[in-house]
Amino acid sequence: MGNADTKLNFRKAVVQLTSKTQPIDASNDSFWDQFWSENVTNVQDVFTLVPAAEIRALREEAPSNLATLCYKAVEKLVKAVDSSCRTQHEQQTVLNCVRLLTRVLPYIFEDPEWRGFFWSSLPDQSQSEDKEESLPLAHSLLNAICDLLFCPDFTVAANKKSGPDKAEDLQAIDSCEYIWESGVGFANSPPHYPAHDTARTELLKLLLTCFSETMYQPPVDLHTAPNKWIQYLTSAENRHALPMFTSLLNTVCAYDPVGLGVPYNHLLFSDSTEPLVDAALQILIVTLDHDTSLGEESATPDNLFINYLSRVHRDEDFSFVLRGFTRLLNNPLVQTYLPNSTKKVQFHQELLVFFWKMCDYNKKFLYYVLKSSDVLEVLVPILYHLNDSRADQSRVGLMHIGVFILLLLSGERNFGVRLNKPYTATIPMDIPVFTGTHADLLITVFHKIITTGHQRLQPLFDCLLTILVNVSPYLKTLSMVASTKLLHLLEAFSTPWFLFSSQTNHHLVFFLLEIFNNIIQYQFDGNSNLVYTIIRKRQVFHGLASLPCDYGTITKSLTKRTRKHLTL
Repeated sequence: MGNADTKLNFRKAVVQLTSKTQPIDASNDSFWDQFWSENVTNVQDVFTLVPAAEIRALREEAPSNLATLCYKAVEKLVKAVDSSCRTQHEQQTVLNCVRLLTRVLPYIFEDPEWRGFFWSSLPDQSQSEDKEESLPLAHSLLNAICDLLFCPDFTVAANKKSGPDKAEDLQAIDSCEYIWESGVGFANSPPHYPAHDTARTELLKLLLTCFSETMYQPPVDLHTAPNKWIQYLTSAENRHALPMFTSLLNTVCAYDPVGLGVPYNHLLFSDSTEPLVDAALQILIVTLDHDTSLGEESATPDNLFINYLSRVHRDEDFSFVLRGFTRLLNNPLVQTYLPNSTKKVQFHQELLVFFWKMCDYNKKFLYYVLKSSDVLEVLVPILYHLNDSRADQSRVGLMHIGVFILLLLSGERNFGVRLNKPYTATIPMDIPVFTGTHADLLITVFHKIITTGHQRLQPLFDCLLTILVNVSPYLKTLSMVASTKLLHLLEAFSTPWFLFSSQTNHHLVFFLLEIFNNIIQYQFDGNSNLVYTIIRKRQVFHGLASLPCDYGTITKSLTKRTRKHLTL
């Protein structure tokens, strides 16, 4: 009953705020404190008790009250930093302010008239005489969030035990000593507390909400109108930029969903780390995607997250990142005797984007991956997800990023050589059973994508075949299944109606012919299956050699087959 009463009090405060059209005095602390008191203890309650319709009504009918609510919430966070957020009550107040801002911010961003709101200054700051230039509200908020992410006994474990009276000053703390996880650039392994993980997750989700402002604006060039939230967080003005980047990276790469491997442990115990890893991964992707360095000379500061990522160079750091990446990417593929006995994580799409960014900004990491035997640990889950997503229109983006990663890897000789390793895994994929190498798996999955994938994947056919062209000189022994699939593709792509239906379709035939030529020229001895299949299907090549090219025959071919898309 007590819990219901406190929620009722919070709800009454919300109703009171949204029903008043007159401005409520900002100095009325007894009223405003209701919103971040201990009445509400989880984020779900805040989202339930503060409905979207009421936030929009507040924005339209009493904008000054909404502005004051945001000002007061940010002010509370700043004051918590000033007092080092040392007590349980202060920490609960911080979390409630964070939840409320996470709820309200999207409705501020969606209204163009409010776009500059967070880039104005706090009322009490604008009146102060000792500051030449007052701090924008957004900077105050971001500074407070970053300070709180390295707050001893709230989001990190204290290095030395001290009572609330001797808490460290958050604004003077060396956050490099409080990096969340050992790994890149940090050898110490700090103790883990679920409460710290939960607090970090809520703060990171507020950061993500701040970054989401771009979603509510018309598309513009990043170089002319950068996201100011991300720009500030990743600039030198954020003194926590390095420890924050390192904490996010290490948290993601050190995460092991299976742990000691006790069956069904994920059903018995809640995992506070997975939501944190998910949020950290999204923060990394969003910040690394904000690259303003390609534009013309401007006053835009460098993105330090990209800078730090590009400067990782030690082999042990690369090994740590790659191991973490392959562990998480292969997690959904793990097969056990007991059904559903191990935890499965579901952020493979974010992992692939992060891997792409890592390879893009750090070429040394890319070369490390290619010379490592673990490159196949990257290939197999990508092929699994490509095969699984091929018919789902909503996952076309996942298909693109997976194919682009393979295209990037296929440009290096070592990747092609590694494909000759026998494939012995038992991953559940709806492809023909075969005995062969990873190259056979690659060809079989690509054939499946081309023949049974969604029609929106047709622009990717060039990329898929380019990957096969790149690796073809190194493929020592193709199985009969893979050989048949390649010839099947040639047979389909060389039909007159398909060749003549688009001015670029003939490129696909060129790619396939180049694959055959490369294998015959460089790996003839071990590829008897392919040679046999080519001989058996020689009429396909004869048909290509005698392909009619007069206007009448072309028109006749096209009218006979009115289908615009390839269906096999």
